[in-house]
Amino acid sequence: MSSRYSFVTRWEVDAPLPAVYDVIARPLDWPQWWRAVARVVELAPGDADGVGHLLRFTWRTRLPYGLTFDMRTTRVARHRSIEGEAEGDLRGVGRWTFEPVDAAGRPRTRVRYDWTVETTRRWMQLVAPVARPVFEWNHDVVMRWGLDGLRARLGVAAVAAA
Repeated sequence: MSSRYSFVTRWEVDAPLPAVYDVIARPLDWPQWWRAVARVVELAPGDADGVGHLLRFTWRTRLPYGLTFDMRTTRVARHRSIEGEAEGDLRGVGRWTFEPVDAAGRPRTRVRYDWTVETTRRWMQLVAPVARPVFEWNHDVVMRWGLDGLRARLGVAAVAAA
């Protein structure tokens, strides 16, 4: 069995798209509100739009291990999407997309995160055939922590998570 994973996370938050986008587009602040993010270090600045921005992320998980990887922003479409390439304990591509939703006259934002990665740690590759469901569950927990933190950061209710 492969050590490649494709995750899709969907959030809906009762907040205007620019507010949601601005919080997610500032990953250096993530440790302040996303409990899974232990540390973010800037390794290289990007251009005026953020393309080329290189960050080192250290994540804690529900399981007794952490992950560290570098993420370089490769595409930014303000208020629409942010994409990056990861290299380290995980290697692959992550993409945030944002969509405004009119919820009975109130602003709501639909957020989607696509994360297609493979593990590079040997032990994770070796146990992938049996541990895949546990790794997938762990990812879902980390993303729920993100939704909870985003909701608290914005002071609003989270509508849905998938």
